[in-house]
Amino acid sequence: MNENVSDKAAARMVERLHEATNNHDPDGVAACFTPDYRSETPAHPARSFTGRDQVRRNQEKIFTFVPDITVDLLRSTVDGDTVWTEWEHRGTRRDGSPHHMCGAIVFGMRDGLACWGRFYLEPVETDSADINAAIHRDVAGPREV
Repeated sequence: MNENVSDKAAARMVERLHEATNNHDPDGVAACFTPDYRSETPAHPARSFTGRDQVRRNQEKIFTFVPDITVDLLRSTVDGDTVWTEWEHRGTRRDGSPHHMCGAIVFGMRDGLACWGRFYLEPVETDSADINAAIHRDVAGPREV
């Protein structure tokens, strides 16, 4: 597949986002998004928001509460005006406890910037139930035997 100009711009935005996050640069992170950016978190709809300013505020909080955070961009691919990315975040919270999240973010692009995003990043649970208990909890519900 030949990369077109918009594919290259999308890939550059993801690279800038990765670099700005690892540099703990909230302005650099915010610069990757349009002013009217729309963020959705499908598994947690109340967390959805609109605006680049909220992106910046979110990043400031993250950098404050996890001062040594590093992110790895595990994979990314561009499909037209959509960019699919997979991330892993690690660090230590101010209280000394580990911070570890992983998952995907899908971005919509406009003029080389993210104009919408769907977040599927979740905390890594190292002590959660096995698959059988998880299916029971998530599908059958707590009242089923």
